[in-house]
Amino acid sequence: MSVVRLGSEGVRIALRWFALPGIAAALAGCLGRDPYVTSANETQVGAWRISRQPDRVTGAPLPSAGIATMASNTYSDVPKPGHMQLTCFDGKPLVRFAFEFKIGSDVNTFLGYRFDEKPGRDSIPGARFLQEHRTVVIEEMSDVAQFVSDMRGSRVLYVRIRSITEGRTTAEFKLDGSEQALQAAFADCPMTAPQPVATTKRKRMS
Repeated sequence: MSVVRLGSEGVRIALRWFALPGIAAALAGCLGRDPYVTSANETQVGAWRISRQPDRVTGAPLPSAGIATMASNTYSDVPKPGHMQLTCFDGKPLVRFAFEFKIGSDVNTFLGYRFDEKPGRDSIPGARFLQEHRTVVIEEMSDVAQFVSDMRGSRVLYVRIRSITEGRTTAEFKLDGSEQALQAAFADCPMTAPQPVATTKRKRMS
């Protein structure tokens, strides 16, 4: 059996590498996770979890309201968690749906929904499917405004997604507490697009 002998420099390097995991574990225990990335300050309102975590960069609160359910997909034998989030992102209202399985892409997938017995929205033209194929967002101002209008006073939201490659996805969300969720999530961003400022033409001097 051959024995590998380390010089003094090799020993120092080896000790540093062996010490790193212990140092990392000690630091993690002392510092803990930043509350900004956790649900530490969330409030339960009905079926919703509402958060207004402060942003340590800007000092402004980051409002958000989320609700979870179990979602079904053509190619998943058992239902898996699905999540809906209402938030103000970059100063604009946004609705986000996220799932634990692939739901499709912008090329061949359509999002539709229905609140209670109100008229259903078969396909949201402005819905955008993200590159990881598990998330879809409604971000066009008119689409978000319609979604919020339909949600007010509703008890149940049924979401249906159709994809050529990923089959069908469905989820039903119980909306108890939705009015407080809407007010909290969109308190700091306008629900309507700003109107252009009218300009008056200056008269030419003769």
